[in-house]
Amino acid sequence: MTQCVMRKQKLRVLGSATSMRLKLLRKKLGVTLEALAEGTGLSKSYLSKVERGLNNPSIAAALKLAKALNVQVEELFSDEPGTQQSYSIVRAEQRGTLTHDNDGLSYASLARRVSEHQLLPFMLYPNTEFNHSAFKEHMGEEFLFVHRGQVEIDFMTERVTLNTGDALHFDAQRPHRIRSLGDSTAELLVVVDGHV
Repeated sequence: MTQCVMRKQKLRVLGSATSMRLKLLRKKLGVTLEALAEGTGLSKSYLSKVERGLNNPSIAAALKLAKALNVQVEELFSDEPGTQQSYSIVRAEQRGTLTHDNDGLSYASLARRVSEHQLLPFMLYPNTEFNHSAFKEHMGEEFLFVHRGQVEIDFMTERVTLNTGDALHFDAQRPHRIRSLGDSTAELLVVVDGHV
């Protein structure tokens, strides 16, 4: 086999590993392609091709993806888990914020190496209106703690109001959506089960 053919095969394998890791990381964080596109400045079409293994990200694109997903860039390229630390630190100034433009939610991840953890903690800053926000539902459980402000959680058949200091734990397969109440955006600590 020629070196050129071997190099192309290696790049194809690397590309498929990248596509699998990117989609896994994105889904574990509950990030849509639209939100990732907005957070990285890359097009939705390009990201879709990367996820399907039809395109390999450049170094610049990989750096943008890693920053937007709050992971180390090597996590995008490795199909083997890295050395697992017993803790994960994300300093306040290291939090990257992604915005969901279609449902008015923004959040900041509070953990590194999300692909290796079962719990995914993040800060959530819901919009003050539901607008056309779709109801979310996903596998696992969800825990909310209102750090600041007041929120309303809509479970389709029931609405629950939470104030500063209140907490809510529920089955995340139950359709739900959230909004801030009052004049200011609320701040919540959210922890979801990371199993996809």
